[in-house]
Amino acid sequence: MSSAEPSMQPEREVRNTTAMQDSSVRKTITVKASAQRAFDVFTAGFDRWWPRSHHIGNVPLKRSVIEGHVGGRCYSEQTDGTECDWGEITAWEPPRRFVMAWKITSQWHYEPDLAKSSEVEVRFTPLENGSTRVDLEHRNFERMGAGWETMRGMVDSAGGWGGLLALFATETEKGQ
Repeated sequence: MSSAEPSMQPEREVRNTTAMQDSSVRKTITVKASAQRAFDVFTAGFDRWWPRSHHIGNVPLKRSVIEGHVGGRCYSEQTDGTECDWGEITAWEPPRRFVMAWKITSQWHYEPDLAKSSEVEVRFTPLENGSTRVDLEHRNFERMGAGWETMRGMVDSAGGWGGLLALFATETEKGQ
């Protein structure tokens, strides 16, 4: 990474709770916001914190979208007007949790088959002090077939879910 590139290193504590007995990647962060605000920023406000560098489209990313309902698409809109699907909502329980099929192959291409998709669950737990604990679990990498270990390693790296949750937390706490 050149010094001109923004750092994906979190400035705050993101706990790595990845278990050694399975292939799931687990990350936890606490944000100074209500569960409703955290849920809304993670989903409806996804485009405000998701890095433009993180997409599987063929041209630059213009906008990222998570449609808020079971069966909703997770997709990016590219600068040339095309859309690139990358996920699907499989559980939607605002403001407590949602689950999305991560419809991306280990080669970072779109995977239309749900049976070959990994899965991301995000839970929002209100805390007594008004903050919210956000628990993210990315699981079922094995469904991807050959190369799943590479994908797992990438989402568990500093530029993966840990760094992304730090970006999410910063956006969530703006104006709080």
